[in-house]
Amino acid sequence: MKRHAFTELTARLRAAGCVFAEEEAERLLAAASTVDELETMVARRVAGHPLEHVLGVAFFAGVPFAVADGVFVPRHRTELLTATGRGLLCDGGVVLDLCCGTGALGLVVVRGFAGVRLVSTDIDPVAVDCARRNLDGVTEEVFAGDLFSAVPSTLLGSVDLLLANVPYVPTAEIAYLPEEFRVHEARAALDGGADGLDVLRRVAAEAGGWLAPGGALLTEAGPAQLGTAHALLRAGGLNPYTVTDEESETNVVVAVREPG
Repeated sequence: MKRHAFTELTARLRAAGCVFAEEEAERLLAAASTVDELETMVARRVAGHPLEHVLGVAFFAGVPFAVADGVFVPRHRTELLTATGRGLLCDGGVVLDLCCGTGALGLVVVRGFAGVRLVSTDIDPVAVDCARRNLDGVTEEVFAGDLFSAVPSTLLGSVDLLLANVPYVPTAEIAYLPEEFRVHEARAALDGGADGLDVLRRVAAEAGGWLAPGGALLTEAGPAQLGTAHALLRAGGLNPYTVTDEESETNVVVAVREPG
């Protein structure tokens, strides 16, 4: 890496508002094969495109994942959800990842477990293509469709872990998200309706029929949404509780289908 190129690039990125300009400069310089390719990538980043979309790769829980333009980039705070899920999963379990996006959550949850069946779905065909690439060699069951509509009926009553990282940003709050999210990620991956819980309502209404006895659904919710989220899941026959990380201000709602 030429020092003057790094210094110049860092200055451009910092001027564009990139908080981690030095780190981004290093990654862009490492990824570009030619000067022209570097300039194209830098121009996109300066214009506000997420670094992950510019590079075509995102890291989640230390694992690299292919990501395409418009596809939701998994947030680091969601590592609480995957860590919680791993604590509930056993060898030979069945994992269903709804709204899977890149497939990152499902892969992180099942890695290291033996004999686990992973099924992933998303309504966005571009996200499904990413997930199929990322999950190659792990599962061939990556489907395009709206929530449970794409899930094989053979999974009814047999899912041990249901990952439902559904959109939960209230519609009116989308405008306050950082530009790289609200402009460059699919609206359907962010917008949860008036109170942010529209998609969770649909999931909660059906989840109990897909979960095995003792199986659990995991989702995220904002602090103001927890009471309603718990009520929705209880109405669906599940027993919810919340796992919270104070440092990242993340809330994971776990909803269990009682055994028997």
